[in-house]
Amino acid sequence: MTAFASDRLAASTPSNPNRPIAVWLLVCAAMVLAMAVIGAITRLTESGLSMVEWKPLIGILPPLSSAEWNRVFDLYKATPEFRIYNSHMDLAGFQSIFWWEWFHRLWGQLIGFVFLIPFLRFWMQGRISSDLWPKLAGLFLLGGLQGGIGWFMVKSGLVDSPNVSHYRLALHLGTAILIYALLLRTALGLLDPLPLAGWRPESASFRRHARWSLGLVAVTIVWGAFVAGSDAGFAYNSFPLMAGHWIPPEVNTLTPWWLNPVENTAAIQLIHRALAILTGVAVLVLAARVLNARLPGRAGRAALASAAMVLLQIAMGIATLLTVVWIPIAAAHQAGAILVVSMLVWLLFELRPVGRE
Repeated sequence: MTAFASDRLAASTPSNPNRPIAVWLLVCAAMVLAMAVIGAITRLTESGLSMVEWKPLIGILPPLSSAEWNRVFDLYKATPEFRIYNSHMDLAGFQSIFWWEWFHRLWGQLIGFVFLIPFLRFWMQGRISSDLWPKLAGLFLLGGLQGGIGWFMVKSGLVDSPNVSHYRLALHLGTAILIYALLLRTALGLLDPLPLAGWRPESASFRRHARWSLGLVAVTIVWGAFVAGSDAGFAYNSFPLMAGHWIPPEVNTLTPWWLNPVENTAAIQLIHRALAILTGVAVLVLAARVLNARLPGRAGRAALASAAMVLLQIAMGIATLLTVVWIPIAAAHQAGAILVVSMLVWLLFELRPVGRE
C-alpha cells in the first residue's frame, strides 16, 4: 500500500463507517496496479497472443490434459504470429508463453470477484449510501468493459498481422488507469470526507495546474502505449540523442504527414520523450508552487511525492531505452506511470475546496 493511502487509513477514525469500504477499494486499486504490471510482462514476453479464445468465467482453468493442450496449441498454430515468427515452436515452447497470458486473464477475473462479492455484501448490509452506489456500480461496469476491450485488442493480432493494434493497446491501458484512478479517488473520499479548513484563495490555481499536469500524464501514457505497441522503444536506444540526432530525419517519412505522430516509430518515440520532459517540468513547477505556499494539511507532502515520483519515472524511462527494453525495468516503468497518476490524484484530493468532497 502506498504511503498516502497508509496516512489516510491511520488518520481515519475507527468510528468511520465507510472505512471497510475504502479499504476494500484500495485493495481493488492495488490489484489493478498489479494487473498493469502483469499485462506489461505479458506483452514484453510476447505471450499476449497465445490464447486465441475468450471464455470469461469458464476459461479460468488452464488446459488439464494432453488432449486439451494440443487443442489450444493447434488453435495457436493457425495465428499469424505462429506462421510468421514461431513456426519452429513445439508444445513446451507454447506452454512457456501461454502461462503469462493465462495468468493475466485469471488476475483480471479475480479483480472482478474481489470487487463484486464485497460490493454485494456491503449492499445487502445497507452500508452503501445512495450517492455511492452509482459510483460503485459504474466501476463494476467499467471493469467488465475493460475485459471486452482486452479481447478487442487481442483480436487485432489474430487476423492478418501478428501485432496488436497500438491504438487498442492504448485504449486498454488507458481504461485500466482510469479505473485505478477512480477507485483511488473514491477510497480517499470515504476515508476523509471533510476537507481541512483554511485553504488560501490561490489553491484554485493549484487545482487547475494539477489537472493540467494530470492531463499531460494521460497523454504521455497514451504515447507510451504507442511506443510499446509499435516497438518504437527498440528503435533508438540512446539518450538524449536519437541515433546522433536531437530530431532524427526519419520522423517525417510517411504520407500523408499526419500519420507520422501515430504510425512512424521515430516520431512516436520522439513525441513520447518530449511529452515526458514537458510533464516532468509541469509537475515539478506545481510541486514548487504548492510547497512554497505552505498550505495546511497534507498538500505539501502530496506535492513532494508527485515531484519525486515523476523524476523517478523519467529515470526509469531513460533506463528502459538504454537497456533496450529490459523486461524488469520496462515493467517497472509502466507501474511508475500509474504511481505518478496516484500522486497527482492524491494532490488534487488534498487541494479540494472547503465544503466539497
